[in-house]
Amino acid sequence: MNLLMLSSSRAGDEAYLAHAKDMIASHLTGCQRIVFIPYAGVTIDWPSYTEKVQSALPEFNIVGIESFDDPKLAIEQADAVMVGGGNTFHLLHQLYSNDLIHPIQERVEQGLPYVGWSAGSNICGTSICTTNDMPIIYPPSFDALAFVPFQLNPHYSDYQPPGHNGETRAQRIEEFCVLNPSVPVIGIKEGTALVRKNDTLTLQGQLAGVVFKGRQQNIIQTGEDLTEYLRPYP
Repeated sequence: MNLLMLSSSRAGDEAYLAHAKDMIASHLTGCQRIVFIPYAGVTIDWPSYTEKVQSALPEFNIVGIESFDDPKLAIEQADAVMVGGGNTFHLLHQLYSNDLIHPIQERVEQGLPYVGWSAGSNICGTSICTTNDMPIIYPPSFDALAFVPFQLNPHYSDYQPPGHNGETRAQRIEEFCVLNPSVPVIGIKEGTALVRKNDTLTLQGQLAGVVFKGRQQNIIQTGEDLTEYLRPYP
């Protein structure tokens, strides 16, 4: 597989997708026709979302899947697929509604380059149970694309605002791990990305990430070999 799983569309105060341009360009070398899936967008209409991405990445020919009468045909004809952020529940609901789960899985498993950020990265895991989003709509299943045999948590942060008494992100992920002790959860901070090239997995960017499994937490560094997390868990 050829996956670029970005934590976010922005890093700090940078422009939209600015921090990711080099990673995306390297990942999509030779790709002429990139199909963008804007289904995570809820407060932005899909053609406007596609236009926003095209404006941020003018060097690519980006076509929104919403412009096709047959979304499956769009996936068949794509040189790469790109999935934007927004609400993960809405994204997965639309993928199921348009019967796109298996077509995307099939093409990506055959080597089609995939780029996702935020919700678009979240769906690369086994399920969306570690998303940060509100369940504003109920997809037929929480099962996701399962391109990697673990869970993702994009936008991961260990910051706790002073005086805030709600659970930290780590505490919420730990709740998942208590019920799913054998399933790793990888938290990636804004400005970083997980990259899968066939059977290798690495973290790119300037900030460390964290792997949760059971009650354990392990810090992972950029460039570190994370291939062990591609092995199926019991």
